[in-house]
Amino acid sequence: MYPNLEKTIESISLIEVSKERKEVLNPLVDFIQNKVNSNQEIQLNFICTHNSRRSHLSQIWAQTMAFQFNIDKVFCYSGGTEATAMFPKVAETLINQGFKIQKLSQENNPMYSVKFDENQVPISCFSKVYADDFNPKSNFGAIMTCTNADEGCPIVFGAEARFPIKYNDPKAFDGTELMDEKYAERSLEIASEMYHVFSKIK
Repeated sequence: MYPNLEKTIESISLIEVSKERKEVLNPLVDFIQNKVNSNQEIQLNFICTHNSRRSHLSQIWAQTMAFQFNIDKVFCYSGGTEATAMFPKVAETLINQGFKIQKLSQENNPMYSVKFDENQVPISCFSKVYADDFNPKSNFGAIMTCTNADEGCPIVFGAEARFPIKYNDPKAFDGTELMDEKYAERSLEIASEMYHVFSKIK
């Protein structure tokens, strides 16, 4: 793990997840634990409307926390009900929190390489619909990270289970003086909850 990211995770470990949020997260903990118990791959697809902010943060932090807690065979993805682009402030926020990120292309929907450890395969991030060929077609857990996607996607085809784990959109602060603070805050909130989830896996 990169040293600056290790420091971020040390601070995340001190964040107390509320009782109410633990109740929201517990079904996902059970899903992952059951997969571990039966020695199966754990495929998690984090879904938000535009696949631009919260779903990417969730995908990246979940994959990172699986590594942090030595949970094998975890494969994290993200998608939307429509494709746009990963918002640049997401990459900037994660770099500030210790990740190494490269922008691999320059088109309107660029591919990013996100690394949490120099010896681990990077996470590939770009905006796509949840059913994109890049993502699993079956035997995955669908984590709905926003209300619009949860309500607009009553059925996620191929999902083995569905988990409404919703976060407020930092987009509300775009262009304001609070933008940097709110993106960092949302990233750390998601990170703390993914830390909680994977810390419970035995």
